Amino acid sequence: MRALILLGLVGFVAQLVDGSLGMAYGVTSTTLLLAIGTNPAAASATIHLAEIGTTLASGVSHWRFDNIDWKVVAKIGLPGAVGAFVGATFLSGLSTEVAAPVMSIILLALGVYVLVRFTAFGLPRGNLGKPLRKRFLAPLGLVAGFVDATGGGGWGPVGTPAILASGRLAPRKVIGSIDASEFLVAIAASIGFFVGIGSENIDFSWVAVLLLGGVIAAPIAAWLVRHIPPRILGSAVGGVIVLTNVRTLLRSDWIDASGGVQAFAYIALAAIWAAAVAYSLREYRRDRDKELVEAVEAEERRRAGEQETAGSPS
Repeated sequence: MRALILLGLVGFVAQLVDGSLGMAYGVTSTTLLLAIGTNPAAASATIHLAEIGTTLASGVSHWRFDNIDWKVVAKIGLPGAVGAFVGATFLSGLSTEVAAPVMSIILLALGVYVLVRFTAFGLPRGNLGKPLRKRFLAPLGLVAGFVDATGGGGWGPVGTPAILASGRLAPRKVIGSIDASEFLVAIAASIGFFVGIGSENIDFSWVAVLLLGGVIAAPIAAWLVRHIPPRILGSAVGGVIVLTNVRTLLRSDWIDASGGVQAFAYIALAAIWAAAVAYSLREYRRDRDKELVEAVEAEERRRAGEQETAGSPS
């Protein structure tokens, strides 16, 4: 019973983070299942079965808060489902230890870019509103779906930073669209796992508890992403990407850093991340105050103009 309560809390926290930042449900939940001895394929299958419900709830919640671009969902979600099915059926039993560091380097570069760009410059506006093309989203969906199924998580960490970095979609729309499209990925991956490993290694009570925690958190997360300023949200997402992928690299066979080195790196990165979010918050408030002053001055000029017009002889 204690284990089920813990899983429910993990599902709640993981979905709260995922629904707010567009990533981390699979990574968080899979890490716990692997830590208690679940084999990788069964862990990934358990998470994806739970995600069918959590992503549906998250998608509905984001839709109600107008956080979704449905064209993006279609263009990335369908290829993502194909990639997830292929990854689950053919590669779920293979180790991703070699591929993980390579992917982490790419994601780390994207994460640093997102963190620096949003922290230093705010929401990129040069490309905002321009359409995201299928030739960009389709390959991205295939790769993200494949990584998600084979690694127990990865749809958000791959898809969210790539779309954020394009600067063509507001952060809340990126997160809402990624969360909504993950529903298709979760269904395809779950089917693939049933084909590949069957259901004997899956504990459906774990699935139900993870699902319950995620469903409760989904509307809260959708509300949060609607009200968090884009500049602050971008800095937060960038920090999550950097921390997650530095952790993967430090634990990989390529580096195999000691516990002390890992702890120092995490503390240093957490401090940088906190400073970046604080700076984004300060700059957001300054820009907001400046806009309010400009709006008040514009209103005063308008009223002065109306008074001059009313006082002039006809």
